[in-house]
Amino acid sequence: MTRIFILGGGGMIGQKLAGQLLAEDPNADITLHDIAFPPNGVACKQQTGDVSDPAMMAAIAREKYDTIYHLASIVSGEAEQQFTKGWTTNLHAMMNLLEGLRTADHCPRIVFTSSIAVFGGPYPDVITDDYLQSPQTSYGAQKLASEVLLQDYSRKGFVDGISLRLPTICVRPGKPNLAASSFFSGIIREPLNGQEAILPVDDSTRHWFASPRAAAGFLIHANQLDTAKLNGRRALNLPGISCTVAEQIEALRDIAGQDAVDLIKPAHDPDIAKIVAGWPRNFAPNRAKELGFKAETSFADIIKTYIADDLPSL
Repeated sequence: MTRIFILGGGGMIGQKLAGQLLAEDPNADITLHDIAFPPNGVACKQQTGDVSDPAMMAAIAREKYDTIYHLASIVSGEAEQQFTKGWTTNLHAMMNLLEGLRTADHCPRIVFTSSIAVFGGPYPDVITDDYLQSPQTSYGAQKLASEVLLQDYSRKGFVDGISLRLPTICVRPGKPNLAASSFFSGIIREPLNGQEAILPVDDSTRHWFASPRAAAGFLIHANQLDTAKLNGRRALNLPGISCTVAEQIEALRDIAGQDAVDLIKPAHDPDIAKIVAGWPRNFAPNRAKELGFKAETSFADIIKTYIADDLPSL
């Protein structure tokens, strides 16, 4: 039986991933790892700990898992505010895991959640698969450095890795987090739950999105993929939807009405606006599409996915 380990398994994407894996195979051997877990989370084996602990990462490497999903990180806003913690959590943890696996006698598949924050402006209208990575935040730099490590350890045959540059995942269930991108979900989620939401940027702000359901699908597909088809380029830009905040709000209006839209309260935050302005806005992810990765085709579909998957449980 395939043994699966999910670093960051207590987080939203980790829980979605574990749920989809169990839906496909109720007997799957899945272990979740995180600093904490939701009280009514997915029923899998659980381990608690901090990925910044080198000894713990070395112990994980010795366990001979067939697949390790590396989702654990601190988010963009926190990484920008806490420089040392960002590099310790978002890069050193990856290095310690890979070093442990380098001396192990097995070669697991590593599926790493990177980010579109690895790119920096000025941007073309559409970013193609050949566009230069030049991050303008610490979070983006940490994700890119982890990609490079995973690329080289895979080249040497120590692991079989793939890095997925996730779009901003929206609509995220639950409460806001410290990510600078958190408001993209908040301006949809809170109004759908009858609560006010703060909009800290102009509604002309454009961004790149996919749903939590799509994110879990990306991860599962990456584990099944023949990485020889990557031709040595082990990081992929993934499919998504490019739209402005105004287009998000219009989709909300079409689905939930004007009363929901009226709960969105503009309150400009220059720090968040500056971070978001450094992120890419639109992609042509042809490599990923040719390899079979799929996402929604409209922002309305993303809202409907949230309603179907998460709104009833709140």
